[in-house]
Amino acid sequence: MNAMTGAVLEIAEELPGAEPLTPSAARPVTKVRQRRLGLGEPLVLGPLLGPGLLLLFWCVFSYTGLLDPRILPSPWATLATARDLTLDGRLLSNLAVSAIRAGEGLAFGVVAGLIVALISGLSRLGGYVFDGPVQMKRSIPSLALIPLLILWLGIGEAMKVTVIAIGVFVPIYIQTQAALRDTEVKYLELAETLRLSRWRFIRHVVLPGALPGFLLGMRFAVMAAWLALVVVEQVNATSGIGYMINLARTYAQTDVIVVGLVVYALLGLTSNALVRLVEARVLRWRRTISP
Repeated sequence: MNAMTGAVLEIAEELPGAEPLTPSAARPVTKVRQRRLGLGEPLVLGPLLGPGLLLLFWCVFSYTGLLDPRILPSPWATLATARDLTLDGRLLSNLAVSAIRAGEGLAFGVVAGLIVALISGLSRLGGYVFDGPVQMKRSIPSLALIPLLILWLGIGEAMKVTVIAIGVFVPIYIQTQAALRDTEVKYLELAETLRLSRWRFIRHVVLPGALPGFLLGMRFAVMAAWLALVVVEQVNATSGIGYMINLARTYAQTDVIVVGLVVYALLGLTSNALVRLVEARVLRWRRTISP
């Protein structure tokens, strides 16, 4: 028996009403491992796991012949086509046009959605004026407006950018306005107790609290921008990834079509990752189970 155990036994025996302890009674305390209920530790390349598995299955099915190359070309054939399209400049030029269209529509839609959400979310009268029409628009797909927009704006760039902006506007408005209205009453009562002005209350409490909702709307908005872009570039376009796909369909060039679809998918994956990165940097103060 070591000195530490002996000292513990002597102190325990001196306590009133305590029974004498024997060395066998002083059992070592076993450390119980606590079960963690979270999502686990994040992986370095975890977000690429799903796309990587899709690419793996594509390679395996193509290599074993289970996937007919006339239906879907192999990854290496698609990569070779992408290289040829890059070398002759067609892929990069069309990609630049598509990126400008999506960027313009995204910018207009975000600004419009944010302004209307602030008016509707911070004013009861503004909510009465704007929320009903936006909810009505929400039930109408943006792509269903294309025939009407063609009559109003023609079939040029203005129509294409407008369709993208409308598709972006709705998720930005919905998520931001809901986040503004979800400010807890206890913060309002605290601000009234501290006699904060309305502007300081909005600036220091409401807007920071609505930031997660706005960023969630941005994630939906970038996806909506690419989805709308895919459709509008099929309507009398003379450039862009959609035009390249439509032209390849005319000549039955399946490999070029797949290259265009892969480009769309990579654009969506990259833009979503960028928004998530901004969200992680801006919302570092918020503790969630998914860091």
